[in-house]
Amino acid sequence: MPSRGARRVSQSVGSRAADAACDETDAVALAAPPPGCYTLNQMVQYSRSPAFAALADATRRGVLEQLGRCDASISALAETFHMTLTGMKKHVGLLEEAGLVVTQKVGRVRTCRLGASRLDEEAAWIERYRLLWAARFDALDTVIADLKAREKKHGRRKR
Repeated sequence: MPSRGARRVSQSVGSRAADAACDETDAVALAAPPPGCYTLNQMVQYSRSPAFAALADATRRGVLEQLGRCDASISALAETFHMTLTGMKKHVGLLEEAGLVVTQKVGRVRTCRLGASRLDEEAAWIERYRLLWAARFDALDTVIADLKAREKKHGRRKR
């Protein structure tokens, strides 16, 4: 059965056979969908935090590191990362949407610098999960210590 947030997409629009096959897949919950039936995961396309979406890509993280050292033009960034100008414009656009980068056009040159976003909300979210995982690992350490103490006390049992 498709997960929540997923939708079916037929290969050929208006194909009743493909739509029927997709419906059968939903009812029977087969492991592999029949030909012509595809599942599109919405989580891949949408993110609640534009900052996390922007930071998800290694190139964009590299751009932020580069801009942390000094301001740079989009063409200089494209050259540094061995990309096309169009590709770098898309990366910078996503960083700009998230407030991580600010651009300014002077003549024909668009210069980029770090934006004002301090990632406070994202850091708070990460800290909550860091504390959760730390507590879970501490509990696991306790269980392991108890198991080792029991094994030492009673001797190791053969299986």
